[in-house]
Amino acid sequence: MRAHTPVQSTEEREHLYRLIEENKENLYRLAYSFVKNRDEALDIVQDTIYKAIVSINSLRNPEFLKSWLYRIAINCAHNSLRKTRRIIFMDTSILENVMYHSDNKRDEIFDVRQALAKLDLKYKTVIILRFFEDMTLESVAEILDVPVSTVKSRLYRGLQKLKIDLQEVEHLEQSIK
Repeated sequence: MRAHTPVQSTEEREHLYRLIEENKENLYRLAYSFVKNRDEALDIVQDTIYKAIVSINSLRNPEFLKSWLYRIAINCAHNSLRKTRRIIFMDTSILENVMYHSDNKRDEIFDVRQALAKLDLKYKTVIILRFFEDMTLESVAEILDVPVSTVKSRLYRGLQKLKIDLQEVEHLEQSIK
């Protein structure tokens, strides 16, 4: 890679502010996908914005500003999960939304959420970005700063682990009945 001078101009800083404003809902949704708690997700977004503003001068390549911002958000979400690893939050809005689904659909939603919560962060992150944020494999690779082939393998392995975990849940439910 070529060496670039750090971003320091007012123009780039204003570009960051616009980018934050345009993506604040996406950042919240991304954070919420990890922590499943409204307040904690808002804290992650606030932390993300703070870290981006404070460290904007360390960005070497302005065209990667959006990826850089998402990477900060993912790192903040991962840090939050590490701090509260043993505590699993569930926002009441999840329960309210699930109440409107049929019993079968409700069970499926809980099963998927439980299985996703058990995944290693590297698999969980790829699945959330790809399916919950509807990003392309290339965008996910750029945000995570890994090759597309790595994203594909993590996605495949994560989905395989989800499938196995969901089959175990299904088997347990059938043996209880």
